[in-house]
This record gives sequence, structure tokens and C-alpha cells, in this order.
Amino acid sequence: MSTPTLSRTLLSSSPEETHRLGLKLGQVLQPGDFVGLVGDLGAGKTHLVRGVAEGAGVSRSEVASPTFAIVYPYRGRLPLYHADLYRLADYDELYATGFLDLVGGDGAVLVEWLDRIPKAAPREFLRITLRDAGEDSRELVAEAWGTRPAELLKAWLPTNR
Repeated sequence: MSTPTLSRTLLSSSPEETHRLGLKLGQVLQPGDFVGLVGDLGAGKTHLVRGVAEGAGVSRSEVASPTFAIVYPYRGRLPLYHADLYRLADYDELYATGFLDLVGGDGAVLVEWLDRIPKAAPREFLRITLRDAGEDSRELVAEAWGTRPAELLKAWLPTNR
């Protein structure tokens, strides 16, 4: 993989803060955006996803883990497609789900466990890696590949925050 166009690193001190960061990201998502999440079990991906969905105008009660459905569509101010690649073996299995038809479409795509099938990401995307930083703290490393993902990252995490 090439070098990211832009990257930012920040620390979240609680699950609630991780949720709020997701909320801010969801508020600036646009159709065609692709966000891949990477992190071990318990790294905070679910807290971030719930925040993103809420920020995109999805009712809290609708947000569920798509672990068994692979892709779960949400309707908010824009369509949000939440995918979980944890149980998939390879790219061919992902291809058979129809997931690739959603990429670059009418909504934003949010993918957990992108590291399991990195080829699922389009050429331009935002990747967020979450790491345990002790107790309830998490380090988030956001990396943008391409112009629109860099714009998304700047809108989400402006340098003057």
C-alpha cells in the first residue's frame, strides 16, 4: 500500500469519547465515502460505528452488529452501509455477497475488520486503526488515501480542534 495522503492520530479517553468522535465523522460523511476500521476485539470499533451511524442520522435503536448479515444498510440523512468482514475467508467470498456494488454508490460505506480483506477498499478511502491505550483509552490513527478522503479527514478532525 502506498503512503497516505494525510494522517492524524488522537487519543480517546473513554467509550463515550470514541462514540462522540464517531458522531462527528457521521455528520461529515457524503455519498461515496468509504471508511475502513481496523482493530482487535474490544478496541472500540463498535462505539465508533454507533457514533458514525448516529451522526449520519440513523436512529440508535437501528444500529446492530452485521457480523452474521455481513452488510447491514441504515437509512439516515444518507444511506449508510455497515459491513463486518470478520467471518469472511477471502475476497471471492466478499464478492459473492454483492458488497462491491455498494462501493462508490448512493451512500457511505463503513467496514469493520478491513484488515481481513484489504482488497475490499477502493483506491481512495479513509482507514481508522483503533488500539488499546490502557484502561478505557484508545489511540485512533486515521489515514486518508486520496483527495476526497483527505477532505473528509480534515472536516472530521480539523487541526485547530
